[in-house]
Amino acid sequence: MYRWSDLDFKANAKERIAVDWPIRYKDIEKWYDHVEKFIGITGMKEGLPQLPDGKFLPAMEMNCVEKDFKKNLFNKFKGRVYTIGRVAHVTKAHNGRGPCQNRNLCIRGCPYGGYFSSNSSTLPAAEASGNMTLRPNSIVHSVIYDDNKGKATGVRIIDSETLEMKEYYSKIIFLNASTINSTSIMMNSKSDRFPNGLGNDSGQLGHNMMDHHFKAGAKAIIDGYKNNYYHGNRPNSGYLARFRNLKSNDMDFLRGYGYQGGASRSGWYRAAEEGLTGQDLINTASNPGGWNMNLLAFGEILPYYENKMYLDKDKLDKWGMPTVVFETEIKENELKMRDDMKNSAAEMLDACGFKDVKPYDNFYSMGNGIHEMGTARMGKDPKSSVLNKWNQVHAAKNVFVTDGACMTSASCVNPSITYMAITARAANYAINELNKRNL
Repeated sequence: MYRWSDLDFKANAKERIAVDWPIRYKDIEKWYDHVEKFIGITGMKEGLPQLPDGKFLPAMEMNCVEKDFKKNLFNKFKGRVYTIGRVAHVTKAHNGRGPCQNRNLCIRGCPYGGYFSSNSSTLPAAEASGNMTLRPNSIVHSVIYDDNKGKATGVRIIDSETLEMKEYYSKIIFLNASTINSTSIMMNSKSDRFPNGLGNDSGQLGHNMMDHHFKAGAKAIIDGYKNNYYHGNRPNSGYLARFRNLKSNDMDFLRGYGYQGGASRSGWYRAAEEGLTGQDLINTASNPGGWNMNLLAFGEILPYYENKMYLDKDKLDKWGMPTVVFETEIKENELKMRDDMKNSAAEMLDACGFKDVKPYDNFYSMGNGIHEMGTARMGKDPKSSVLNKWNQVHAAKNVFVTDGACMTSASCVNPSITYMAITARAANYAINELNKRNL
């Protein structure tokens, strides 16, 4: 859960790529604060301009190998910073949620509410407000636009169980269905005013799709530390902050990347892999193996107009909705970056005393990173963007899109908390505008 910086928000304008963001870090800084205080973010303050610090709960602890790697890296590579990952796992009781138990069983759902989720956090808060109506089994078909009123009036949904179509009406509509779904809803929302999809006057709807390319880095082992171990199964790794192209573009590619990864010891499962029996099985299962470390890079993909999604009206899903087709690829800039991702990881591990260093590139394709962004981007000019600086559809001001679809560029860090900050900011603006009778 990493804040973006002005390095990210200014990059398009600086490099004349795509269009400029209509906002800067200062526009959402207080909303980052707002979100972090609510959801609970653990992390260490590092004072990095490219990775702004936030309102952190106590950080999870690095193990001994990671602590030494952090120190050695900083000394050997001109201030490169490795820190504990900033995650929405609370390390102490927070807003009615129990602390993380270091079980690393998050995928099963956390009964303690240790990690932030709708089940443990936002839905209970919404229910407590008395203003929530939960309508399950609903597939949004389209936004209803009234040509006479010149605004959206509601949404059509298909009941996933009965296949019945229903309509719900509202003064304000927020689309937060995730990048692909929000944009597909807009594409499917056609009217006399918007024959090519809601808000698509610019022709940009569905274009400029981005993700984070990864699956490149390096692995290694390290001798020693045999008498050191760690408690539990920490559901978090370390993070090595971006260090490329910070003050100037000194590489043969634009933008940059950061690394996720950490150190650990192999455990009892080694015995199963080796097919041991008897005392050999007991000994191997009872003693931890050696230390290893992995640095896995996540890099920025530029917003290319050609990377797009569109609807196939001839191939429908089980609910009668058009299916989504993708035409996407990474290009030369990302391929050059990937070489540096693996080579730099190997260089750092080697310099910090690791052995058997193995760089890798396990071949990425768009969507693997599951950080889909773009397709309904924000911008200053309605002729080249879908949304304004408040995340309003330019030509349908009571419709707001605040998930990944709104993104104008991709940064190299996880975008989730930026979505949340942008959503909180837009919701506050929408309420104020509604109270002024402007919507």
